[in-house]
Amino acid sequence: MKKIVVIACLLVLVMVIILPTFIISSINGVQPQPEKINKSFTGENIEIKVYFHKEKKILAMNLEEYIVGVVAAEMPAEFEMEALKAQAVAARTYAVKHMLLFGGSGAPDCPDADISTDYGQGQAWLGQEQLKERWGANYARYLEKISLAVEGTRSQAITYNGEVINAVFHSTSGERTASAKEVWGFDYPYLISVPCSWDQSSPRYQDRKEFSLAEVENKLGAETQVIAAAQNGSGIVQVVDTTDSGRVGQIRIGSKILSGQMVREKLDLRSTHFNIEIQGSNMIFNTIGYGHGVGLCQYGANGMAKAGKDYRQIISTYYTGVVIQNIIGS
Repeated sequence: MKKIVVIACLLVLVMVIILPTFIISSINGVQPQPEKINKSFTGENIEIKVYFHKEKKILAMNLEEYIVGVVAAEMPAEFEMEALKAQAVAARTYAVKHMLLFGGSGAPDCPDADISTDYGQGQAWLGQEQLKERWGANYARYLEKISLAVEGTRSQAITYNGEVINAVFHSTSGERTASAKEVWGFDYPYLISVPCSWDQSSPRYQDRKEFSLAEVENKLGAETQVIAAAQNGSGIVQVVDTTDSGRVGQIRIGSKILSGQMVREKLDLRSTHFNIEIQGSNMIFNTIGYGHGVGLCQYGANGMAKAGKDYRQIISTYYTGVVIQNIIGS
């Protein structure tokens, strides 16, 4: 009987005192957190739709995770931390500029995606397995280093007059970067030609390619008549004009005037900053730099970092008049 009374008392205690207290505590003390405003625009949650051009599929991933894969693909992991940070900010800016969520036009080769892994259409990107293959025993160390560079610049992007810029980049500029106008024909005030003296240690700074006259005529087209020009002594090569940065704008090869860009593409030269030597029946193309030359010079960024410059100084050197802003949120 005493047990029944004790149990009854305990039940009354639970029903009358403990349970109401727990309910009130839950209501007043542990309220559900309101959702963040513009949640989809925060650095933690924003997704980017990436088009994998080889597999022809779209994969959504976290923006910051995507940037890690871009930096790992686009810049040597051995580079200085400040250079990696500059690359992270440029890569993030380039991505945001193209993202549909932010009003961008998306990937040219897949309108439903934000960006492509085809570096000719977007930015290169490497995943975990590809990086393990590339880095081998250094995988964990390099991944941590690049992740720290991305985390250290989280949500930062480059703007000009409040607008996200087109943050293009290249490997090695060679003496000067090129302006967007001289390469693509349209002007961006932040993509002008600037001197660069920090990339001379780049293994891609100079290159030399030799072709026979027949090879040049075959690659550039029979209408160039390179061999005929050599035989009649009319002169095989004449630079018609150069750009403001010293690159070849137009050049006559044989009987045809070609753009420096076309010659670069047809002969697979490293840049349009080249000169030509004629040696017997051969043409030698000596190039300086690697890439289109516009925007951030990657080897220049590493040279600046070695000289003690931080990523903000690097970015303001290669992109004129810009501001680094936390535009995504946190």
